[in-house]
Amino acid sequence: MVPLGWGAPFRWLALGWRDFRAQPGIGVFYGGCFWLMALTLGMVFRARPEYAMSIASGCLLVGPFLAMGLYEVSRRREQGLVPDLGSSVTCWDSHIRSMGMLVLVLIVLELLWGRASLVVFAVFFNTGMPSTTGVLNAIFNLENWEFIVVYLAVGGVFAALVFATAVVSIPMILDRDTDAISAAITSIRVVFENTGVMVLWGLLITVLVVLALLPWGVGLVLIGPILGHATWHAYRGAVAWQEDPNPDAAAA
Repeated sequence: MVPLGWGAPFRWLALGWRDFRAQPGIGVFYGGCFWLMALTLGMVFRARPEYAMSIASGCLLVGPFLAMGLYEVSRRREQGLVPDLGSSVTCWDSHIRSMGMLVLVLIVLELLWGRASLVVFAVFFNTGMPSTTGVLNAIFNLENWEFIVVYLAVGGVFAALVFATAVVSIPMILDRDTDAISAAITSIRVVFENTGVMVLWGLLITVLVVLALLPWGVGLVLIGPILGHATWHAYRGAVAWQEDPNPDAAAA
């Protein structure tokens, strides 16, 4: 592991922006995919909220494979190779077993998160699962402050677990073809050994994604690929290998 300074997350974003500018066509392709996923999830949530968790699970299945394509672009640029859309789209095929196992772990965490959220609703609302409007009113109504505190606490725990498990594991699988368990453990170690910096990184990701979702999620076309490229540089800055000079780690 590499000790990280407080400026590292901002440097990762700058490098992500540099990679996006170098290959804007590929970036917009992936950004458009992220946008379509967000639109689909939003429409399902508004029309049939009971199916939103199933769609979210599908997004969690597809999302890491899309992000891996962005990591491949940054990896190729780092190695002095010319990135192309075809190689980025198919880069996961030689890592399918490790990626499949990691995605399965993430989906299990997401399903547990969804179940825990339903339990919180059941405890505070004994009239049954509220409608979409009811959910939003419950979350944004300060009179339900006990529910809000518990709901955010439960969500925060599971969000932290997902973040810690995935923050560098997927780019590590691409870079080293390691197994999912080793990659997940390394990712968790990075978070524990650089907790403050990684919390800042998580907050930056959250803020940028929230801003990208307004209005209609169109900002994901830009923010999505930038964060994807930046995540590659987060991995390169946080994990060093003895035989690898790792320029990102040296500058972190």
